[in-house]
Amino acid sequence: MSIHPTAIIDPKAHVHPSCKVGPYCVIGPDVELGEGCHLVSHVAIEGPTKIGADNGFFPFCSIGMAPQDLSYAGEPTRLEIGDHNEIREFVTINRGTVKGGGLTRVGNHTLVMAYTHIAHDCAIGDHVILANAATLGGHVTVEDWVTVGALCPVHHFVRIGAYSFVGGGTTITRDVLPFSKTAAARDTHAYGLNAVGLERRGFSKKRIRKLHHAYKLLLASKLNTTQALEKLKAEPDRGEDVDMLIRFIEASERGVIK
Repeated sequence: MSIHPTAIIDPKAHVHPSCKVGPYCVIGPDVELGEGCHLVSHVAIEGPTKIGADNGFFPFCSIGMAPQDLSYAGEPTRLEIGDHNEIREFVTINRGTVKGGGLTRVGNHTLVMAYTHIAHDCAIGDHVILANAATLGGHVTVEDWVTVGALCPVHHFVRIGAYSFVGGGTTITRDVLPFSKTAAARDTHAYGLNAVGLERRGFSKKRIRKLHHAYKLLLASKLNTTQALEKLKAEPDRGEDVDMLIRFIEASERGVIK
């Protein structure tokens, strides 16, 4: 194990022998670091926190700290981080709260850029990019293959749908549609399908065409949301992607951005 002499590791922490722990890092009790993790320097990790394999932590990030919630009373809530994630400088990721289920979770192959905040009870999927200073309130769900631009505040309990792109500086107070491009000019709007992103993810022209049709009904027709969903459900060849879009909208509690 490569541990710098200035690093402090609690005897109750479990650090895999293949990990590299740089200068002035502090690892508390009930922290589990998986194979091949690298803490560059000045990284602070508190537990209970379970971290998978091959994760990189850059200087001055604070991982697994107590939630910033006035109801928190020191309960042993958790943070879980998957594999192959990159956590950049000054990122803060808090543990969960009892009222929120007690768990904050980050998936796999995620890039969390500098100054990003992931609050208590958030659930982050796989292959997500959170750009500099993205700020997620408590209980936020970010699904797979999402990109959130820099300086985006995201309200508590919001869901950001899979394969969506949120432009920099956008305030998110309602759910973001899967597959969408959402940004703020004067107000926050969905500006149609994230077609370029879907092409990069290997979506076929047929899948993209069906999603384009669904988005025209949702965003550019004279139908309201309920009417658009009814029309989409009546189309037998709409495909699994459109079904996923329909389920997302129907499950929304805060409403969706259109």
